[in-house]
Amino acid sequence: MAYTFQKNRENIDWVQVTNILNGFGLTDFTPEQTRTAFENSAVNVFILDGSKVVGCGRALSDGISQAAIYNIAVEESYHHQGLGKKIISLILEETSSCNVVLYTHPNTVSWYEQQGFRRMKTGMALYHPSSIEELIRMDFI
Repeated sequence: MAYTFQKNRENIDWVQVTNILNGFGLTDFTPEQTRTAFENSAVNVFILDGSKVVGCGRALSDGISQAAIYNIAVEESYHHQGLGKKIISLILEETSSCNVVLYTHPNTVSWYEQQGFRRMKTGMALYHPSSIEELIRMDFI
């Protein structure tokens, strides 16, 4: 199947992106919040099947030394086609001079290790108080 890999936000259906992210529990954003998050990111990647958004990812970055990857998601019916790997690859192309950190769900840690990411010994986070209980329940912290 031929997909379009898009690194800009032109003609993106934010409802589709939001549905993918929310469907995996990655956010609870509205489409407008999703759009704002992607607009405020240095790198955006979308996978389109025709006009349908089937995957996405983004990175925050200073463009020189540091980047952080967020919101990597591929619609479930498109899994096992290498699309997640392609999103990561395209983001890493755009952040090639940077150290890259990644925030992911505990269930996907091993997949990212297969992509070359390594666990950190000193990673720390300060979570919003409204999120703590859910993050504990989901085994993030």
